[in-house]
Amino acid sequence: MTNPIPISTFLIGIHGLIAFALSYLVVMERTRTKLWHGESRTDVATQPDYLKNPNRWATWIDQISQKTVVTKAIEDGVLQRTVRAHANFTEHVPLALLFIIALELAPSPVWLVWLLGGTLAIARVFHAWGLIQTYGPSPARAIGFFGTWFVYIVGSLACLYYGTIGLV
Repeated sequence: MTNPIPISTFLIGIHGLIAFALSYLVVMERTRTKLWHGESRTDVATQPDYLKNPNRWATWIDQISQKTVVTKAIEDGVLQRTVRAHANFTEHVPLALLFIIALELAPSPVWLVWLLGGTLAIARVFHAWGLIQTYGPSPARAIGFFGTWFVYIVGSLACLYYGTIGLV
């Protein structure tokens, strides 16, 4: 059996790994800062601290996790930026991948599918990197959002074009 959308399948796999990497970065930063909910000490100040008297499971996981990372005593904003990078990825990538899948199934040229898919992968890595490394504007972040916008605009217009061909 042949895969009718091999390019999209490949690109979904790439983006799945990027999503995993971003999720991993969030978990590691939560472990370093010991901020299990929210993104800053202020966020969690009004929440009850269930880890004051942790159960055996929580104690065991905490002991293991603290052996694998260096704990931070200061809040430097990295957790908030890491959470935001992961969330931004999950906000933008699904629709962009739908453009790519639809165009691969439509009679669109293969180069267009690769152009959009490659641009999306590069853009999302740049955006995440720029967002995690720097608070505020950065060249990597700009490359990321302009690249994603390119995929949205070209993907939308191409879907409209190839969609109208199917209507006639």
